[in-house]
Amino acid sequence: MHLVAALLALPLASAQLNELAQKAGKKYFGTATDSPELYSHATYFSILTDRKEFGQLTPANGQKWSYIEPQYNVFNYTEGEVVTNIARQNGQMLRCHNLVWHRQLPNWVMTTTSTWDKANMTAMLRQHVYNEASHWKGQCYAWDVVNEGLNKNGTYRDNSIFYQVLGEEYLKIAFEAAALADPSAKLYYNDYGIEAAGPKAEGAKRIVKLIKDAGLRIDGVGLQSHFTVGGTPSIDRQISNMQSFAELGVEVAITELDIRLNLLPPVTAANLAQQKRDYKTTVGACMQVEKCVGVTVWDFYDPSSWVPSVFPEQGAATLYFANFTKHPAYHGVVEAITNKTNRGEDVGKKNGKGKDGKAKEW
Repeated sequence: MHLVAALLALPLASAQLNELAQKAGKKYFGTATDSPELYSHATYFSILTDRKEFGQLTPANGQKWSYIEPQYNVFNYTEGEVVTNIARQNGQMLRCHNLVWHRQLPNWVMTTTSTWDKANMTAMLRQHVYNEASHWKGQCYAWDVVNEGLNKNGTYRDNSIFYQVLGEEYLKIAFEAAALADPSAKLYYNDYGIEAAGPKAEGAKRIVKLIKDAGLRIDGVGLQSHFTVGGTPSIDRQISNMQSFAELGVEVAITELDIRLNLLPPVTAANLAQQKRDYKTTVGACMQVEKCVGVTVWDFYDPSSWVPSVFPEQGAATLYFANFTKHPAYHGVVEAITNKTNRGEDVGKKNGKGKDGKAKEW
C-alpha cells in the first residue's frame, strides 16, 4: 500500500498524449467531457484544453436527443454548444456524439409503437438527424450517427423504438440524412463489445455492408472499449478485429476508452500495474493499425467518470486520480505511442506482426 501512496503522490508531468499521437501518425488523442462543474477548476480545465494532451474533444451527453429535441420540432443546442465551444475556442478537433440512440430519448419519442408508423417515424427521424447534423455542419471531424444498435449476440436491438417501427431501414435513413446535412464529416457506427471478433463484431460488419450496399456513405466504426482490468482483449485480437473492419473500406477509432478496476478490495499496486498493461495493449493496437485514426478516453479524471454510477463497486477507470496525479496507465499509453514512433515504421502496413506472426507486444 505504500507503493500506491507513492504513485498517488507523483507530480504532474508535462502534457503530451496528443502531441505524441500525432507524431506517430494518428489524427488525435482526445477525451470526452461533460463536467461543467469542473470547468471552473483550474487544473481540470487546463488539462482539458491543452492541445498537447488532448487534441480532440467529444461531448459526452450534450448532443444527445433528450437535450437537442426535448419536444417535437423544438430544437435546443445549448447543452451541445458547451463542449463544442470549448473545442472551437482552443483549436481542438471535435468528435460529435450522437445522432440516433435507443437511450436518453425524450418521452415524446418513447411512446408506444402505435403512435408511430413507417411514414411519420421516417419523417421525424430524418428531420432530427438532418437538423442536428446541419447545426454543426463543418465543425465535426466525425459524427457517431447510430450508437449501440446491436445486442450482444449481434442481432438488432428490439428495444429500440426506431427498430421496432422501421426495422434496419432506420440505419439507412439516419446515415443518408447525416450525409446530406454535413458532407465533410466522417460518419460512424459506434458500439461497445465489438473490439474483438465475435457475433457482435460481425453484426457491426453487417451494418457497414448494409449502408454501403444501399449506396450510402459510412466512413468509420467506433470501438468504444469500455473494459475491465484483466479482461481487456489481447493486442492480437484487437489488431485483427480493427483490420477486419478496415478491409470493408472504413476507418476505425477507439472512441470511449476506459478500463475500470474492482474497488473491493481497494486499489493496489498490482491492479494498477495490470491497468497500465491493458491501456498499453489497447492503445498499442491502434498504433499498429494504419486505419485506426485516433483514441478518445471517456473523460480523463476519475471523479468525472461514468463508471461508479453504473458499476457501484468499480471505478478508477481513467488516466488521472482525484488529486490530478496520473495513473501508471497514463505512462502505459505513452509507452505504446512512443514505441511505435521510435521504431520509425508503420507497422500497420505490415499487419502489426513480427516474424513469428504475432503482434508486437510492447
